[in-house]
Amino acid sequence: MAFHARDLPTGEDLGGHLVVWDFVVDRPAVVLGSQQRTDVLDLEACGSAGVEVAHRRSGGGLVHLVPGEVLWVDVIVPTDHPSSTSDIRGSMVWMGERWAAALAHLGLTAGIAVHRGGMVASSWSDLICFAGIGPGEVLLDGHKLVGISQRRTRSAARFQCAVHLHADPTRVLPLLAAPLPPIDELPAVSVLAADPAGRLVDALVDELAV
Repeated sequence: MAFHARDLPTGEDLGGHLVVWDFVVDRPAVVLGSQQRTDVLDLEACGSAGVEVAHRRSGGGLVHLVPGEVLWVDVIVPTDHPSSTSDIRGSMVWMGERWAAALAHLGLTAGIAVHRGGMVASSWSDLICFAGIGPGEVLLDGHKLVGISQRRTRSAARFQCAVHLHADPTRVLPLLAAPLPPIDELPAVSVLAADPAGRLVDALVDELAV
């Protein structure tokens, strides 16, 4: 919870440099988007399951975090960095391209694509992040692999990025408040094998330094 409440560094703190925060998931949690309220959850069920509820400051749907099953990285881009742009969609595509390049460094190119169009919604996407596809998000074989959301301040843009190492989208359902959309409309999620995932953050850092 403290990680998601963490303030962005000031422009003076950043000194014009990119910053990468690698967040290690150490306990089960549901992270709500900035515009979501806790009434989308069955809080009693969350408490009984030992699932922490947190809010992030970037938008989008909720993300279900399970230790060892999600890679979460924040990339902070100061406004005075050469990669910074006021084009929000363009900045999302730029971030997705960095992830795709990092995956390519690990030999993962087949089926990888950066979504460059508008929002692709489903009946679940207002509720669950990985049930929709936004600009810049990275797909594997047509399903979301890298989810990206963004928050901006005067000093910087914070890209909050998640990659599933294991995914069973139905496991979050008991934690959600009724009524829910039809289960058969819940989109599939792509996952990354553990070995390349263990090297992916370093590859991303290298790519961001280019």
